[in-house]
Amino acid sequence: MNIIQFIQKSLNISERSITNTLQLLAEDCTVPFIARYRKDKTGNLDETQIEQISKLHKQFEEIIKRKESILKSIEEQNALTPEFRQKIEESFEIQELEDLYLPFKKRKKTKADSAKEKGLELLAKIIMSQRNNDLMFLASKYLNNEVSSEEEALQGARDIMAEWINENMYVRKNLRRLFQRKAVISSKVVKAKKDEEGAQKFSQYFEWEENLSRTPSHRLLAMLRAETEGFVKTDVGIDKEEAIELIENAIIKSNHESAEQISIAIKDSYKRLLEPAISNEVLQEAKEKADKKAIEIFSENLSQLLLAPPLGEKRILAIDPGYRSGCKVVCLDEKGDLLHNETIYPHAPQNESGMAMKKIRSMVNAYHIEAISIGNGTASRETEFFIKKIAFDKPLQVFVVSEAGASVYSASKIAREEFPSYDVTVRGSVSIGRRLADPLAELVKIDPKSIGVGQYQHDVDQTQLKNELDSTVMKCVNSVGVNLNTASKSLLSYVSGIGEKMAENIVNFRTENGPFEDRKQLKKVPRLGEKAFQQAAAFVRIINAKNPLDNSAVHPEAYGIVEKMAKDLGIKTHDLIANKEKISLIQPEKYITEDIGILGIKDILKELEKPGLDPRKAAKIFEFDPNVKSIKDLRSGMILPGIVNNITAFGCFVDVGIKESGLVHISQLKDGFVSDVNEVVKLHQHVQVKVTEVDEVRKRVQLSMII
Repeated sequence: MNIIQFIQKSLNISERSITNTLQLLAEDCTVPFIARYRKDKTGNLDETQIEQISKLHKQFEEIIKRKESILKSIEEQNALTPEFRQKIEESFEIQELEDLYLPFKKRKKTKADSAKEKGLELLAKIIMSQRNNDLMFLASKYLNNEVSSEEEALQGARDIMAEWINENMYVRKNLRRLFQRKAVISSKVVKAKKDEEGAQKFSQYFEWEENLSRTPSHRLLAMLRAETEGFVKTDVGIDKEEAIELIENAIIKSNHESAEQISIAIKDSYKRLLEPAISNEVLQEAKEKADKKAIEIFSENLSQLLLAPPLGEKRILAIDPGYRSGCKVVCLDEKGDLLHNETIYPHAPQNESGMAMKKIRSMVNAYHIEAISIGNGTASRETEFFIKKIAFDKPLQVFVVSEAGASVYSASKIAREEFPSYDVTVRGSVSIGRRLADPLAELVKIDPKSIGVGQYQHDVDQTQLKNELDSTVMKCVNSVGVNLNTASKSLLSYVSGIGEKMAENIVNFRTENGPFEDRKQLKKVPRLGEKAFQQAAAFVRIINAKNPLDNSAVHPEAYGIVEKMAKDLGIKTHDLIANKEKISLIQPEKYITEDIGILGIKDILKELEKPGLDPRKAAKIFEFDPNVKSIKDLRSGMILPGIVNNITAFGCFVDVGIKESGLVHISQLKDGFVSDVNEVVKLHQHVQVKVTEVDEVRKRVQLSMII
């Protein structure tokens, strides 16, 4: 099997598309670049399909590497036959390869090894042949200085047979299938830990049992976390009698005396070797599936959060609310630069609301503030009510924004570099203001795991999580594009082909030489070569550039085509941009080149109609119910406005204006069956919910969108 066949086993994609995609990946082209600018080569594959091809390619290479390692190991043991080599070379399943390799694997000395050293292997072979009835007489022939009785000889033979049964590929494969279909995962409370702090959140799993294959990802991860924290013990198993019967049907072929010995060896092999290995294997397999599901949900949530509507370049007053320590206030200009900061104390215990109002009015007027951004943490609602009481000289938009991750940013190296003279409270307020202006530009500075839109992110495979989230951030950044003259180092580092070090070089070059005037100047940045320029150029924007195409998603490699289009129409390039009437006259087929096909030309025409269009919608103000300020104000049956602030596999959480977010279970999203929460709601979506249950003691609120 070659790499193309291996990929086609999993994906229904043409050979040409796979071959060209692999070639582009081998040339160090990034996924966003391939998806956007090499559509004609890939057959219009999207980013997800390209990533799948890349992952399967890596998987194929890992399998090839493992095969080479296995063959080398067996060869060194002088045990590699032509038939066995062929079996390994024809296998492309990791589990099958490991089953083939199992008898040759280096391991600690086993019971079977000891029995073989005592000369009992031939006895085991005779018994396994199932042709002998007088076993005691047969066993007596194998007595020696180390084997003193017939029973000891038979025991040694059974140890050897148990190992052979464990290494039997047919047995392992069928037992594995049985486990995959019928394995039950159960958990029991550790009595000594039952009353400890934190135990109650796992009380559901104190006595729990269900089919492993039907266990939802979030429940499996919760159960495993409960075990990791020591509150429960889990177990994975199947009906023992059914498993033994399956093995016996595969191994025992006669009614001779030897069948009884083989049966004893089977029970021993299952208990001591097969069950622990296979149960661990299927649990690991289930965990990998649960990880994948959790990471997919986290990735989707992160994408929605990063692409949240931006307010744009406005002068913003941002507030990080608080009670005793006061509300930290900052004023930012259109570029997000800090103009002023101070602390006000409108709430208890100080209650200096009059003075605080004067200060806010003064700052709004002095710094020509156009919008106010309030963090949604402690004292958020009170601060919002306080701000709305102020009689400003002009109408102001007031937004409540998520402050998740702001404290992480404020203590980070990035924040210290941006604001070396200010403490963490000021930096946190700046983040709250900037994420209103441009959520994407600000949130890329924060470790995605700290943004608070995932579940069990510390329990899943951390390498996979990081890779997936980094990929998600890169997709979002490149789908929007970045302003080359204002983008931070963090934002630039996610641009296709750039990376962290190159981003730093770009910022340093910009600082030393002033704003970029055209995309070609990127080539003057130290260590930014032709390949990096090819990958990055079309994803950066230059406002008011000499060439208007520099503020569009048209790739520099296609500038000549656009210029020819304009020339053929008898106009200049800048007169063609956004001129729908002229663009409609262009015949795409006339401009196909060796490098850019019909799909690429059509993309160019779309971009010319709306150059540099931000795919994100505009930010909208949201109003919570003014009568609901805490969980004590909630009553069953109330209909409330809310904002979706997290999405999980089992439902979504909605902010209704109190500290505790309410859960809308997947069954309460709409009438009828829902298989995927994201089909019904999106992060930051404005929704109407009905309160169905309030548990003040456990601080839990149940909601429904079926009203």
